Amino acid sequence: MSAVIDSKPARVASMSVFERYLTVWVFLCIVVGIALGQWLPNVFQAVGRLEVARVNIPVGLLIWAMIIPMLLRVDFAALANVGNHWRGIGVTLFINWAVKPFSMAFLAWLFVRQVFAGHLPAEQLDSYVAGLILLAAAPCTAMVFVRSRLTGGDPVFTLSQVALNDAIMVFAFAPIVALLLGMSAIAVPWDTLITSVVLYIVLPVIFAQLWRRRLLKAGPAESERVMHRIGPWSIAALLLTLVLLFAFQGRAIIDQPLVIAMLAVPILIQVVFNSGLAYWLNRKVGEKHSIACPSALIGASNFFELAVAAAISLFGFHSGAALATVVGVLIEVPIMLAVVKVVNASRDWYES
Repeated sequence: MSAVIDSKPARVASMSVFERYLTVWVFLCIVVGIALGQWLPNVFQAVGRLEVARVNIPVGLLIWAMIIPMLLRVDFAALANVGNHWRGIGVTLFINWAVKPFSMAFLAWLFVRQVFAGHLPAEQLDSYVAGLILLAAAPCTAMVFVRSRLTGGDPVFTLSQVALNDAIMVFAFAPIVALLLGMSAIAVPWDTLITSVVLYIVLPVIFAQLWRRRLLKAGPAESERVMHRIGPWSIAALLLTLVLLFAFQGRAIIDQPLVIAMLAVPILIQVVFNSGLAYWLNRKVGEKHSIACPSALIGASNFFELAVAAAISLFGFHSGAALATVVGVLIEVPIMLAVVKVVNASRDWYES
């Protein structure tokens, strides 16, 4: 682990090219999606009509391709280790479930309905707020493992925290989203929300854990081979989903190109605030730096795959909610890598 902490080449090698330059690929998807949406509008309208119970079939399959490889790495047996670092676990849970969704709801109200209201399409204001709430209502899963390695984070704590958050998400995501949308005076169809939870949390978790059990029985070599082979599925499916979304959102973005920048403001503030708060609280309660780093990363990052899927199911491809969740994808990688650099650079201060 010391090589991960002390060696810059080791840190860089921990991330694949796609992961390191995800923001570049997202920008390319914006360009490609907008162009294809303008050139082939009938094709994308046909894709948008492929729905069952308000669930778009192509997007549903892509979301599963995104989520399954990530969930395969989650070992729910790690929940037995939760008590080993109960202070760090407690801090992260506090940030993830008591601070982040509510702080984002406030920031969404402040910037979307107040500061930028005059510069955003009035008919989409509620939808933008909803998208930002969906983005913050669930903590990140698999990408946290990569970022934790970049900081020399404790792998047992990281795995335990992710497993615990995934278990909580099954029961807490829908009530929190419904509560915050209700507080924001946004009507939400409970049946569609519950369907999203079942389709994009419950069923993928069950499927991934059954597959994981089978792989472990086949042995470590086979398990690693399969993990390595399906790893690119997540990024490829994410990029294809973004092309679809921007094909539908293209006209709105062309008409108002600053919408993305305005939606990015509350997301950036939310990440900085929550990561800083988690890092500071871990120091105050006496946790080690190797616990505080993944705690700060998990506390600030978002399960944007779930947010994108839920936004499309609840509000549709053309909605401001879908666009807001995609903005989260666009800026999360660079801002979270900035958080990694800050916690690495401040280790001496933390341990003083």
